[in-house]
Amino acid sequence: MSTKTYAGIPQKYAALETSKIVLIPVPYDGTSTWQKGADKGPEAFLHASENMELYDIETETEVYKQGIYLSEPITENASPEAVVKAVHKKTKDYILRNKFVTVFGGEHSISIGTIRAFNECFDDLTVLHIDAHADLRKEYEGSSCNHACAVYEASQTTNLVQVGIRSMDVAETTVMDREKTWFAHEMATDEYWMDNVMEALGENVFITFDLDAFDPSILPSTGTPEPGGLFFYETLEFLKQVFAERNVVGFDIVELCPNPEEKSSDFLAAKLYYKMLSYKFEGTEQEDEFESNFTDSKKGISKFNNTEDEY
Repeated sequence: MSTKTYAGIPQKYAALETSKIVLIPVPYDGTSTWQKGADKGPEAFLHASENMELYDIETETEVYKQGIYLSEPITENASPEAVVKAVHKKTKDYILRNKFVTVFGGEHSISIGTIRAFNECFDDLTVLHIDAHADLRKEYEGSSCNHACAVYEASQTTNLVQVGIRSMDVAETTVMDREKTWFAHEMATDEYWMDNVMEALGENVFITFDLDAFDPSILPSTGTPEPGGLFFYETLEFLKQVFAERNVVGFDIVELCPNPEEKSSDFLAAKLYYKMLSYKFEGTEQEDEFESNFTDSKKGISKFNNTEDEY
């Protein structure tokens, strides 16, 4: 990637040692089954970020001054399993360095690795999955590391809460926890859906945000757009509540499939990322130390036996 720092911020706000935030790009699109191009998502997102105003009007903050380190991208693509392993290892490394870790994909299969890392580092993790698709298949096209399986493992190992779902296979109904799932058609007529979701969340929350959760009228550039999605300000209202009332330990954003003729999707993704950071660090002074509150006792533990290698 050609970008040197996130959003072109000055180097003094972009050094790993002093940054509170880490951004890991994962330009991977190995298992998508319809429109290809999510591997170009991180580059388009970063380019849009360079052309975005960095003062957030709503929070009256410039969150980049908390320090945002742009990691080298994860370029592993030998197999879906190898990608998940690489994402897991790098994500966990930065968590254990006491950073607020964020990941930008790439297709949704990368989230298997990010969720695995956060689940190993934080007690009683809730995964807040915002998406058009359920992504609950145990295996798809011969792999458990397919984009259609993005949160199956989370459904077995974490408190999985799903929001915005409007497309799924009938087999996924046997895995889905209906009490912790908010379908888009129900949300459209339920004025209390945000409060009800909040009740389902634990204290430590990791957010995995698939951009096809948005209605394609405002974000068409994604691999599998579905009608009937979320709009920008209702999404921000919900996210602001989550960040205010829970300990959001990290997040990933996936499935930007950029179109050279349509740049608004890239800018929406860039704005969403920056708004989420602004909500996380609202009220935090630049000189305040960041404490990720990962669980020290979990440092050497892996439920999946794939953390032996050094980074």
